[in-house]
Amino acid sequence: MLGVKGEPVAIGRLERFVADYAAAVNRKEIPPTVQPTGKRVAIIGAGPAGLTCASELAHLGHAVTILEALHRPGGVLTYGIPEFRLPKRIVNAEIDQLREMGVRIVTNYVVGLRASVGDLFEKGYDAVFVGTGAGLPKFLNIPGENLCGVFSANEYLTRVNLMEAHNYPNSSTPIIPGKHVVVLGAGNTAMDAARTAVRLGAERVWIVYRRSSREVPARAEEVEHAKEEGVEFRFLRGPVEIYGDDRGWVRAIRSQVMQLGEPDESGRRRPVPIEGQEETIECDVIVNAVGSGSNQLLFRSAKDIELNKWGNIVANEETGATSRRGVFAGGDIVTGAATVILAMGAGLKAARAIHEYLMNGAPQGE
Repeated sequence: MLGVKGEPVAIGRLERFVADYAAAVNRKEIPPTVQPTGKRVAIIGAGPAGLTCASELAHLGHAVTILEALHRPGGVLTYGIPEFRLPKRIVNAEIDQLREMGVRIVTNYVVGLRASVGDLFEKGYDAVFVGTGAGLPKFLNIPGENLCGVFSANEYLTRVNLMEAHNYPNSSTPIIPGKHVVVLGAGNTAMDAARTAVRLGAERVWIVYRRSSREVPARAEEVEHAKEEGVEFRFLRGPVEIYGDDRGWVRAIRSQVMQLGEPDESGRRRPVPIEGQEETIECDVIVNAVGSGSNQLLFRSAKDIELNKWGNIVANEETGATSRRGVFAGGDIVTGAATVILAMGAGLKAARAIHEYLMNGAPQGE
């Protein structure tokens, strides 16, 4: 109601204030746990859903092991959200607290390569939670997309956040900062990439989006921040080709000018090309932030886990139960790319369902 009559409550900022205040006064309390149950749970993925699920299960007395493919836990909290929006000391403090609760975190462990879901049960785990997220980038399949200087948003933000490319040469992972940077897409990830490019020293940064400003999927606050930092917006532009120089590096991108037609299956008005109208932007870095999907590596050896047409796991909305008994899932691997809060909520629901499943033998999904 406050959002109707005045300014809405800034929940995200309140949460950030509480976390910062607690860290500042060093009020670190480990949640009490019950007696060990003797049950073991494997969590695949150390992102928001997996970390939340692990915390709740450890609190309930279960022995929890998190298996993370990358070399640091945190998922999108660590490699996706920029430092200026979420300082990594906050994420690291939460992860340290999990370890103090007894949660074991194994990094550089790719489930689907080093072990299958079935192998985890054979190793003695009583239940498995899948929280692998949606980190597989989607591509436009346009000419020039493989030129040097073209990044997926996932790679771009991972290099800067997780691998500290912004600190090169002190970091061993360089990145091309770019003087003229084009970011494709207009979601929250696109805003993060554009604002990161500004901080890396870009002289001009453009957001290129095929729909109008009304259809922008990013939060209004993120769009305003980008504008305040000098990011330029080119709406109703659909990229059709990327040009390179004689050395194979990006030099420009050509876009088709669009207009909005009838709504598509998403309910948003479909972009329709305006014949004969195009625009070219000279640039030396392009970041593709048009979306992401699920990595199918895990499912090559777990074909009994049902997937939907988008390659996401089919799971009970309230319990996270999947088609395979003892396997639960939550977060972006179920919903597709969404918010951190939704992923955490899914992890919490799944943890409670897993506890019921382990302790009372309740049929999965009930």
